[in-house]
Amino acid sequence: MSRPVFASREEPGWGLDVWAQPGAKKNEVAGEYQGCLKVRLRAPAVDNKANKGLIAYIATLLGLKKSQVVIASGHTNRRKHLTLNTAGEPDWGSLLSGVSPR
Repeated sequence: MSRPVFASREEPGWGLDVWAQPGAKKNEVAGEYQGCLKVRLRAPAVDNKANKGLIAYIATLLGLKKSQVVIASGHTNRRKHLTLNTAGEPDWGSLLSGVSPR
């Protein structure tokens, strides 16, 4: 699969633009929105819960450790830029399908 528009190569890893929607019924990928990956999160937008939930969810989908996913910008905004600290290119297909790799 080709690299989606919301993903970019950044040394030493990868960048990911995300539009977070906290307070949803369940965690899920909701497609693309304004050039970002739209992610619905169960966690509320209080006490950093939504950011922690986003990191955990993206890490699970891409088969990474939570420590490899960092919010580089947008801590208090819905639009966020994540840094994925991994040498190999992530499986973007698993991210778009919302299914974690086995």
